Amino acid sequence: MLPDRDAAEEVAEELADRFGVVEEPQLVRDALAGEDDAEDAQWLVVVEDPAGRLDPAALDEFAAEYEGWLEKP
Repeated sequence: MLPDRDAAEEVAEELADRFGVVEEPQLVRDALAGEDDAEDAQWLVVVEDPAGRLDPAALDEFAAEYEGWLEKP
């Protein structure tokens, strides 16, 4: 979960370099309850990892560099 679209796009681009993610992550806008303004939205960078190769702690630290955090399903 990231604070804005710019941060989400940067994270999505850097995932391949940092973690070897080959599939392009999906960006999803998550509007806050009752808000329609884009300024009041957070962004999810959806990464599929069915094999469990990615370290959740490392992903959380990476997201924190962009003022974000790891959302667990």
